[in-house]
Amino acid sequence: MSGMRSYGDPCGVARGLDVIGERWALLVVRDLLLGPRRFNDLLGGLPGVSPNVLSQRLRQLTDHGVVRRRDLGPPTRVHLYELTEWGRALEPILLQFGRWGSQSPQLPDGALGIDSLLLSIKAAFDPARAADLRGVYKFHIDADTYLAEVADDSVQIRRDTTPEPDAALTTDIDTLRAVCGHQITMAAAQDSGRLRLSGDQHATRRLTTLLLTPFTPAPQLTADADEDLNRQ
Repeated sequence: MSGMRSYGDPCGVARGLDVIGERWALLVVRDLLLGPRRFNDLLGGLPGVSPNVLSQRLRQLTDHGVVRRRDLGPPTRVHLYELTEWGRALEPILLQFGRWGSQSPQLPDGALGIDSLLLSIKAAFDPARAADLRGVYKFHIDADTYLAEVADDSVQIRRDTTPEPDAALTTDIDTLRAVCGHQITMAAAQDSGRLRLSGDQHATRRLTTLLLTPFTPAPQLTADADEDLNRQ
């Protein structure tokens, strides 16, 4: 790790910044919170980062024990990057930091990525509502599949294809952004064929509520869920 900059301060905050304080490092961690990713997937999810910088950050995070590389071997010869147990311990910190950052008066022009959208669900989740939202839900977004499980007092979200869900949503990232950004309603997205919901009425309503809660005031959320339920 020679050549890496350090604050030279034994304080835990400074030591933490020695590990994840470089530009792009925390965003790499963010994009690994929902599960392992290939290098090109990480590159595609971080607009503005160069391949050389991403390689450097992954190497530094690996050297520090935050990330590890897993080689699947032949015949695929795919290299996956995933968080170590110590790296996963950053999740509550990042979720809280995201809540804090979302209050910033400055809003960049960039589009919200799929991992950020789904992490917003975790950041906004109210454990008191777990009983109302309990279930297993899948989000098929373009070529990726994510599994959300609500049980007890928490929600877990990860890139996965199992088990069978109570309800599923299939769409593309642009449509999902439009729905979450209130540019189009869930019902209108369904009418256009750009979004599909499967599952019984109550399960799809729970899925809709879980997805839209971080982006919608409570009264409007209830109205949207009722509209979706009445259409089925």
